Amino acid sequence: MSEPLPEKAAETSAERPWPLRLLSMKITDYVDRMSPVWVEGQLVQLNRRPGARSCFVTLRDPDVDMSMTVTVPVVVLDRMPISEGSRVVVHAKATYWSKRGTLQLEARDMRPVGEGELLVRLEHLKRVLAAEGLFAVERKRAVPFLPRRVGLICGRASAAMRDVHENARRRWPAVAFETREVPVQGSDAVAAVTEALRELDAHHEVDVIVITRGGGSFEDLLPFSNEALVRAVAAATTPVVSAIGHEVDTPLLDFVADLRASTPTDAAKHIVPDVEVERAGILRSVERARSGLESRIAGERRHLEVLRSRPVLVDPHATLAPHRSVIEQQRERSRRALRSRLERARAHVEALRAQLRALSPQGTLDRGYAIVLHADGRIVTDRTEVDVDEILRVKVARGDFGVRPVTKRKART
Repeated sequence: MSEPLPEKAAETSAERPWPLRLLSMKITDYVDRMSPVWVEGQLVQLNRRPGARSCFVTLRDPDVDMSMTVTVPVVVLDRMPISEGSRVVVHAKATYWSKRGTLQLEARDMRPVGEGELLVRLEHLKRVLAAEGLFAVERKRAVPFLPRRVGLICGRASAAMRDVHENARRRWPAVAFETREVPVQGSDAVAAVTEALRELDAHHEVDVIVITRGGGSFEDLLPFSNEALVRAVAAATTPVVSAIGHEVDTPLLDFVADLRASTPTDAAKHIVPDVEVERAGILRSVERARSGLESRIAGERRHLEVLRSRPVLVDPHATLAPHRSVIEQQRERSRRALRSRLERARAHVEALRAQLRALSPQGTLDRGYAIVLHADGRIVTDRTEVDVDEILRVKVARGDFGVRPVTKRKART
């Protein structure tokens, strides 16, 4: 007798696995217990077969790349005007086709989503985003005067791309673009535009990003009111310019963008300056600078003429004359005072010279005195120091001569 199979998926193991048919049956039971649900999406594929009582349609999420097959009774499709691309809500029951292992929906009712209902939803989303501050003026960044590179998100080979390129280059021929051509309508638009936005926002040379497409129906422009795209624009660090449709079109992207352009052509006017206008402005500035400089020079010249016409500059020596007279007087007084002081000093020196002359040995000699010296130059101060026949030198006022004593000196007692 074989061992019974596990009751629950958690009880399975490599030794006790479920057969694939059992798993399929359990998935079918689980799906069958689900209640019918209302689902919103976009019809991207509609297959009608002649004589069939039901047809297959592909329902795709309008925001992400996700779809599911739906079987719809022909009578349901015939009672409403829908076509591929229409936004619908479907009341359906999920079913699991065990033979193929696929999940699909069996539609019981289908209704088109009207423009009025979409407007109500968009208005509600607009109020929510505004309450969060995503539309606040103070968070908007200024578009650079002359960007190094312009990021452009647009449809493939679209007229909007040509308008932006041509008009921007007409204004500023050297403008450089980093272009991303992506789907701008349909279910792929939101994901493609958001991814392109992230790429350009990360580009180190892109200073401004333009998101643009031409005009279209209300439903064609819905991707640019998508909440995920709006929040991605709000999170971007690079200024974003919105140029969607015509002037009357106002998707939510216009409110969150840093700058709203009414058309792609208008966007080109905002992202780069007009070279002719800037050249004319530079020429006007140069002319104003030249005129101002000439005026300043003329004013300074007149000021110099006024200064030169003053008496002090007409005859500069006239100002110095009184000071020269005072200086001459001071010099003369100084000269007289110095002369007088020198005379007094000279007289004093003469007096000292006469006094020194009178007190000097020469003065004594001039008065008739003489100095007697031994041969070795010693002065004779005592007669006992003189020997007979010793030759003595006698110095008088004008010369000297030798003498010899004639008497012997007496010895001291």
